[in-house]
Amino acid sequence: MSIQYLGLKDVNGPLIALEGVKGAAYDEIATIRLEDGTERTGRVVQMEGDKVILQVFEGTKGISLKNTKTIFSGRPLEMPLAKEMLGRVFNGAGKPIDGLGPVFPEKTADVNGQALNPVARQYPRNYIHTGISSIDALMTLIRGQKLPIFSGSGLSHNKLAVQIVKQARIADENSTNDFAIVFAAMGVQNDVADYFRRSYEENGASERVAMFLNLSSDPIIERLLTPLCALTTAEYLAYEKNMHILVIMTDMTSYAEALREFSSSKGEIPGRKGYPGYLYSNLASLYERAGVIEGSTGSVTQIPILTMPNDDITHPIPDLTAYITEGQIVFDRDLEQRGIYPALSVLLSLSRLMKDGIGEGYTRADHSAVANQLFAAYAKVQDARSLASVIGEDELSDIDRSYMRFGQLFEDNFLNQGFDENRSMDETLDLGWDLLCALPRSELDRIDDKLLDEKYDPERASRFLS
Repeated sequence: MSIQYLGLKDVNGPLIALEGVKGAAYDEIATIRLEDGTERTGRVVQMEGDKVILQVFEGTKGISLKNTKTIFSGRPLEMPLAKEMLGRVFNGAGKPIDGLGPVFPEKTADVNGQALNPVARQYPRNYIHTGISSIDALMTLIRGQKLPIFSGSGLSHNKLAVQIVKQARIADENSTNDFAIVFAAMGVQNDVADYFRRSYEENGASERVAMFLNLSSDPIIERLLTPLCALTTAEYLAYEKNMHILVIMTDMTSYAEALREFSSSKGEIPGRKGYPGYLYSNLASLYERAGVIEGSTGSVTQIPILTMPNDDITHPIPDLTAYITEGQIVFDRDLEQRGIYPALSVLLSLSRLMKDGIGEGYTRADHSAVANQLFAAYAKVQDARSLASVIGEDELSDIDRSYMRFGQLFEDNFLNQGFDENRSMDETLDLGWDLLCALPRSELDRIDDKLLDEKYDPERASRFLS
């Protein structure tokens, strides 16, 4: 039998406080019935003796201290799950907003997820093809990995997210029907949300995407629920339907700022830059819901996208994210201003799991050698450019000038590619070889002689030099 509590102790921002409550539990869901008969949903976020604080998802406007009734459900927040969620659009709290009616659930699940036994995790292998050369060749996305994208305000990360959704597939051509995407947008403007929806519909990708949209005008509490609902959906499809799920979450900065605002309304002591001290563990609780586990042939792969305030990679959000995840893809504002898309900084980006998911049997036998040589050559490009800025390009040695030329060719032809250009792994690696052949053979010191004898031919670079 549920107990109904009449009246409130206090209302503060999105929070309400009750006293004299018995038997409540942390994260328990409650129904809040207003004086006019309308109902809202709350979640227990703090308990002190018989005092309970709830966050109200729909906001506290119009709530009376005296005539509000609260009924505790005895259950955490759960959401209905079914495979038919693919092709549907939901708000941040997991409720359909596409006009197609409710989801007929095959089951319901706690959005907070369940703890995974670390021993049950399998090491991520096999790559996810994105069709983007810089990612596929140099910072390869491995199935089961969490690989964030660090961007900045005004950069083309939304465009890149759409291209990844449009082109992403798993390497096994026989399992393409088992691949789907869960897309979560947090705190986005209406025009950005419309851009995502319209792009997926126009590209024919919407049927394999479950989309969760939280607008900037929606309550911040719903923003905190958005990644929970998205990841719960992904885990269900991966571990119970044996699908390979790619989760894209943007923008994690909006999520962290909502968490900071919520923490402040609870009166918690702020930490670095005003964010709560538990920001690290909170982000980890989201990012660690990726991987491959025993007993299922499915997987959950994550690409969180975050905008770095003032392009500061040492800001708490990218800083903590880099600690938790297995690499990062970093945008470069200078490349963006030069019109290069996608403007990814090769030397600041890496995929820590890449080495175990490429090569013979996964991508191509020469993948590792090509990637290592491209990294090394592009690093020398930066050295040559720095030297040229001091002594002038005319004073450079022939080798330094060849690196300057290689850097320009690499950025214009390898990093830069069209929004609708979907390059295969063979096309990407062959393009890498073509560009490396613009350098003297003696400079290719990361590739063994046997492979150079087979692949190196200065004529391969002639189409770029004409």
